[in-house]
Amino acid sequence: MIVCPNCNHQNPEGATQCESCYTPLPTTTSCPNCGATVQADASFCGQCGYNLLPTPEGEENQNPDLIPTVVPPLPDLVFPDPIPDEEVATVASNPNSAVNLQKSTPDPSLASPQPDPDPVQPPTQSTVPPQPDPIFPSPPAVANVGTPATQLQQQTAKLVHVQSQTLLEIPHNLPVIHIGKPNDLVPPDIDVSGFANAEIVSRTHANIRPEGDAYYIEDVGSSNGTYINNIPLPKGNRHRLRPGDRIALGKGDMVSFIFQLS
Repeated sequence: MIVCPNCNHQNPEGATQCESCYTPLPTTTSCPNCGATVQADASFCGQCGYNLLPTPEGEENQNPDLIPTVVPPLPDLVFPDPIPDEEVATVASNPNSAVNLQKSTPDPSLASPQPDPDPVQPPTQSTVPPQPDPIFPSPPAVANVGTPATQLQQQTAKLVHVQSQTLLEIPHNLPVIHIGKPNDLVPPDIDVSGFANAEIVSRTHANIRPEGDAYYIEDVGSSNGTYINNIPLPKGNRHRLRPGDRIALGKGDMVSFIFQLS
């Protein structure tokens, strides 16, 4: 996809101008490292980070993501000094030393008695019901009443023939709507052979493609061209239709339609 620098609309590969605002699109090239599509004036590849700027002779482009990271050395571990063997032998040979150590510790039971603190009174049950928080009041109770599910309304696209005010509804269940006249190769979904001056319309003239809530029109190589609001639509470029757009099949604005949404 090619992003328009003016309106950020995503255009298909190979488009020369924006489908939405008709701004000329920047030229693109391929990344020599990963093959991703990048703009011709880009400095780095947005896919792999490859440096696209020319480098002096003898130096190689480096991917900044592949530059090794220098890890600082870890400090040496410090171990505590071991207990001398003389102290271990003394405690093992004279067990009374451990007893004397215990006797030197004062017995907390022989200390002077301290008055007991005020006994903790058990909480009494309050007869006052809890009051709701005035800052965050409880939501009102809602009765469990069954409500029907909301149904999404489907937009209906239409073409109004300008010369006869005939209304043609665009099928919404087809991925591609073919506009033209009866033929053995691509039968039209919208047949214009019954309108006046239909001889200027090709058998396979144009296609309309629904994409989400948008509709795009493209010329498929007609003999007399397709015009949107009196501007020729180049072959291979798409135009996003908006309510009120005037579509002319062929030159002279003799077979024209107004695009509508309802």
